[in-house]
Amino acid sequence: MRIKPSVSDAPILSIRHLAKTFGKNKVLNDIDFDVEAGEVISVIGSSGSGKSTLLRCINLLEMPTGGEILFRGRNILDRGVNIPEYRSHVGMVFQSFNLFHNMTVLDNCVVGQMKVRKRSRDEAEEKARYYLEKVGLLAYVDARPRQISGGQKQRVAIARALAMDPEVLLFDEPTSALDPETVGEVLEVMRDLAGEQITMLVVTHEMAFARDVSQRVFFMHDGVIHEEGSPESIFERPEKQETQEFLSRFLAR
Repeated sequence: MRIKPSVSDAPILSIRHLAKTFGKNKVLNDIDFDVEAGEVISVIGSSGSGKSTLLRCINLLEMPTGGEILFRGRNILDRGVNIPEYRSHVGMVFQSFNLFHNMTVLDNCVVGQMKVRKRSRDEAEEKARYYLEKVGLLAYVDARPRQISGGQKQRVAIARALAMDPEVLLFDEPTSALDPETVGEVLEVMRDLAGEQITMLVVTHEMAFARDVSQRVFFMHDGVIHEEGSPESIFERPEKQETQEFLSRFLAR
């Protein structure tokens, strides 16, 4: 079954009672939220709180053990859903880049378009070059991933995701594998995307990004969204003790 957008005014994504267990370990428990068009949501929390598992479930890299994931009002956990097509609408940028090392920068941004979007080589290359220019890497189209820096690899990964014309972009700790001097160049690209109202769900430890760019911030603790609100409310007036303790530790670094 192909993904057909709903004609209703439903949010782009609706997560309903999402749960994930690994054996007896409950990693996610009764997660509920909507993602509206143009919204940037940052997800913060300690290691092991379930942040990355949440994104991996939304992208179906991990299959949830309970709940629903509604894309444009349709449950993508139903049988027969075309998962590669769904992932082209809900793209993901990984902390470890996940580029194909045997391909050039350009081909990394072309192959998914041709396979999933069924674009011609010429059409896919045009789209790839547009987004590589957007992230400042058009001069590196013939380079292999081993020939470019970590920050450049992550910008290629962002261009690759954008070339699929996604409606939502998921970012899983996109700067955690980078040297400090290259973090800024990736965050600058993400800030630009937010300014263009690209819908983003970002798992991050970059508190300044979460505070300055997000419309909403989720604090995760023990597999649940423990507290959520505007950046101002979360960072300046957190209500829950666990949120206060996390921020006091993190912001004191």
